[in-house]
Amino acid sequence: MIKRKFGRNDIEVSAAGFGAGHIGGNELSDTDAGRLLNYALDNGVNLFDTARGYGLSEERIGTFLSYRRKEFILSTKVGYGIPGYDDWTYDIISAGIDAALKKLRTDYIDIVHLHSCSKEILMKGEVIDALDKAKYDGKIIAAAYSGENEDLHYAVHCGRFDSIQTSLNVTDQRDLADLIPKAEESGMGVIAKRPLANALWKYNERPAGNYAEEYWVRWHRMSLTFDIKPEELFIRFSAFAPGVDSAIIGTSSVEHLRAALDAVKKGKLPDEVFNSLRTAFEENDDNWIGQN
Repeated sequence: MIKRKFGRNDIEVSAAGFGAGHIGGNELSDTDAGRLLNYALDNGVNLFDTARGYGLSEERIGTFLSYRRKEFILSTKVGYGIPGYDDWTYDIISAGIDAALKKLRTDYIDIVHLHSCSKEILMKGEVIDALDKAKYDGKIIAAAYSGENEDLHYAVHCGRFDSIQTSLNVTDQRDLADLIPKAEESGMGVIAKRPLANALWKYNERPAGNYAEEYWVRWHRMSLTFDIKPEELFIRFSAFAPGVDSAIIGTSSVEHLRAALDAVKKGKLPDEVFNSLRTAFEENDDNWIGQN
């Protein structure tokens, strides 16, 4: 697995990371969650991305991977959902980090994101101040922001974050034109989420009310065909897009993860394929903003 330096941070991350949202529900047993997490780590994935809002995800990572803590990079997200605290305040950020440390069974977290809060909240400064204090105390290494569009624009340009996480795939490319290059130029790490666009290719008809709906519409408007399976096309596009350090793959299946990792091992897409995907997006972009 390719490893990349994560911006100006003293961290190296795998080109393919693991998005742990799918292991947070009761539909996956503890045994299967543990098997999946260790399979990922055994096969070169060293970035595990979770969040307070992902159900059992943090707890399961702590249960099944904490004994291998020196082998991987932890990323989580905070800002909400702790009884007794108001969301998006200094105190809830601090409390959220402490709660995550406990669940993850670790004494530090490599990357902690503010989880899609608004530009207005960021501009007040207190939530970022709380991340800075956690860095000073050695609880986190990188202060990060996860989000889209004008909120992400502020996070990239304010000069207070070490890294960002944003949606990036064949049908969600807008950040490739400006925000990702700016983040890279500023020494920020970049994590691409939703590289598989919620598996839009599974649907023969527009999946109304589904996370994949907007991506399905965009893909059909782009109207491209390639001799590459869509799963492979999408993951190779995101994992090797300029400025991206890691593309996180969200799945509850060892088989699906194996296929995605095999695709990454094939390396970047041929230039003509990558460029045609970029051109098709730009020519059809009808206010195709980033999808949260």
